Amino acid sequence: MAERVTFVVGLTGGVGSGKTAVSQRFERIGICVVDADLVSRQVVAPGRPALAEIAARHGASIVTGDGALDRKRLREIVFADTHERLWLEALLHPLIGEELARQLSEANSRYAVLVSPLLKETGQDGLVHRVLVVDVPESVQVERTLARDGSSEATVRSIINAQMSRAERLAMADDVIENTAGFEHLDAEVKRLDSLYSSLAQSSGLMR
Repeated sequence: MAERVTFVVGLTGGVGSGKTAVSQRFERIGICVVDADLVSRQVVAPGRPALAEIAARHGASIVTGDGALDRKRLREIVFADTHERLWLEALLHPLIGEELARQLSEANSRYAVLVSPLLKETGQDGLVHRVLVVDVPESVQVERTLARDGSSEATVRSIINAQMSRAERLAMADDVIENTAGFEHLDAEVKRLDSLYSSLAQSSGLMR
């Protein structure tokens, strides 16, 4: 049985930067990945108290016919109104943080990766020992997010503006993957970083 992991790498980057493509490669080599976006969906699942609070604030139309949160509609609301975004963050961030900490405590691999687009902004950086930033130019962020989500360009740019700036992310990085050179480049970078993180986890004494 693998040893319990306490060394955590925080994987972050702006919307459309390719965090998922990178995290999937860590998963393929046996690394436990905890995804803040996935957890953010879990805490607003049908029947959860947070969904009821959101519906009470924004009306029944924020819930789809099958009882799920209309995430696209909510995103349009909160990124058009800073006050509403801050209210939502105050509701969800503590719930998300608690669940992330729980899942990381159960990780069993050489180290663990916490994927979060708002690693610093939410205080989730307090859960990690090293920060990996996936970096692309803003124009690439816009292009990829439009193609993936079908959101308007105004919504995408609002999301980008609400996140930490590219310069700020790079300033907090211990490691950077430039994600504009294709999948073979990502494969090589993840292989390189896996060797580094395995060594750091071992030498730090955080793998026990």
